[in-house]
Order: sequence, then structure tokens, then C-alpha cells
Amino acid sequence: MKSRGITLAVVILSLAAAAFAAEPKHETPAGPPNPSFERLKALIGTWEGTGEGGKPVQIAYSLVSGGSALEEKLGPADEPTMVTMYSPDGMSILMTHYCSSQNQPRMRAKGAASDAKMLDFSFVDCSNLPTKDAGHMNHLLLSFEDPDHFSQEWTWKEKAKEAKMVFHFARKKS
Repeated sequence: MKSRGITLAVVILSLAAAAFAAEPKHETPAGPPNPSFERLKALIGTWEGTGEGGKPVQIAYSLVSGGSALEEKLGPADEPTMVTMYSPDGMSILMTHYCSSQNQPRMRAKGAASDAKMLDFSFVDCSNLPTKDAGHMNHLLLSFEDPDHFSQEWTWKEKAKEAKMVFHFARKKS
């Protein structure tokens, strides 16, 4: 009697394992490739550059979250490191900039070719902004010169005034 129980248990476990293995995997379809996101992925690595007044600045890019987002860590001289996350959204790119000014502006760049020379990010909204006139990043223009050089032009908006900050980068050689 005891061996029949063990045999029955083995049969039930075998059937359960077979049924589990036969279940379809619940994978999210990737969708069509996003050329703008592919263009951004070319930045993966570490870069050195200069900002306003020739001050040194470091920037690094890495692919995260199973390849669904690109993380940027920007370290201007004398400022805390800031993080910007880029992710595809249909054929556009959505980005959130975690600014040292304690707010998080979101911007969108419309679709571009994978060999585009520029990606132009326009303001969508901003979290943790105390008033609409409070200072925040409002625009970003990425310009790709060649595989080892690019620049960023950030626009800071406070009240009705805008100020531009430009950074030029060269890929760090190992």
C-alpha cells in the first residue's frame, strides 16, 4: 500500500512538471526597433569632457533593466552626480533627469534615424517642482559628432529666463 502511494505521488509530480513545462512563457513582445534608442545606445561607456569655463566633467552610460533603459551618470565639477534615464516610448524617446536641484524634469525626443546627428528633447513635465517658475532643466540637445565625440546642450529655465550649459565629451580610452 505504501509503495502505491509513493508511485501515485511520483506520477502526480511528473504530470505537474510536464504541465508546467508546457505552459507558454509570458514574455513581453519587443515591438519594432526604435532607431533613436539605438543611436543613444552607441554612447555606452565612459566619457570625459569639459563644461562651462573648461571645468572637467565625467559622464557614463550603461544599459539597464534588460536593455529597456539607458542610464546616464553625469558628474560636473563641484556638483553632485546626476542621473538621467532614457527609454523608448513607441518611436520617440522619453527621458527623466534626476537633477541636483531636487526635481525631475521629463522630456521627449521625437523619432530620428539611427545615424541621426542630433536628438532634440523637449519639456513634457516635471515632478517635485514647487512652482511653475521654479528653476528646472527645460530642454536638452544631444549632438553626435563622430563615434568618439558628442556634446550636450542643456537649457535651464527659471521664471521666464533661460540659460544654456554646454558640455563636450570624448570617449575615454582604456
